[in-house]
Amino acid sequence: MAPRWLPRALRRDLLAIYGFARLADQLGDDAPGDRAALLGALEAELHRAFDGRASLPLLAELGATARRRGLAREPFLALIEANRRDQGVRRYATWSELEGYCALSANPVGHLVLALFGAATPERTRRSDAICTALQLVEHCQDVAEDLGRGRIYLPADERARFGVGEEELRQAPAPDAVRRLLAFECERARALLLRGEPLLATLPGLARVCVAGFTAGGHAALDALERAGFDAASRPVVPPRRDVARHALRLLARSLRRGATR
Repeated sequence: MAPRWLPRALRRDLLAIYGFARLADQLGDDAPGDRAALLGALEAELHRAFDGRASLPLLAELGATARRRGLAREPFLALIEANRRDQGVRRYATWSELEGYCALSANPVGHLVLALFGAATPERTRRSDAICTALQLVEHCQDVAEDLGRGRIYLPADERARFGVGEEELRQAPAPDAVRRLLAFECERARALLLRGEPLLATLPGLARVCVAGFTAGGHAALDALERAGFDAASRPVVPPRRDVARHALRLLARSLRRGATR
């Protein structure tokens, strides 16, 4: 999220956003006790942060970032709402439903990154949404077993039925052929979403372009790793090597420069 080579002030502000997103996820996924109450407390502290009254150091830093960069609070509230939804919604019937979840759980991060760089426009936001939704879908493909351990299945039920995948098949390791075909289908969708979003890069200024290229490259590299694993994310964690991320980032940056030259 925030490479060490970034300018210190920019890296600090990116880490404040990432820290908030991770805290919200941890409260929604792993915290003991009443998670809904904890998320409510986080929301209250978020409002205090925007008013300059936060007591938690992470939220105090986030509030300072929001004031410096003119960030809106709505994307942060959406991230909390995504984790609230996780407390009650354990299955998604269709891709449309899952896409709606991604609009809360992933797309707001892209909105914040664009705002941080002063680069938010309606067209850029639309492209960013495609990339962020793709990255969330890739994560769901990588984390089928982990999500099952939390009682959740994000892969749409109608598509699972189309490929003959029940909950029992999702629990098997190595993954049976039906699960592999389902994940291949979902990965193809994620790749198409990344490609739909990639024209964003050519419109961004320097550091913003490099950062978004890095995020996008991570999605492509993860999809490559899933394909090399035969779309079996059940037998072992599927993590792309850093060299693959770097290779895709360089490819994306080169392509964005060519596109920019023709604009």
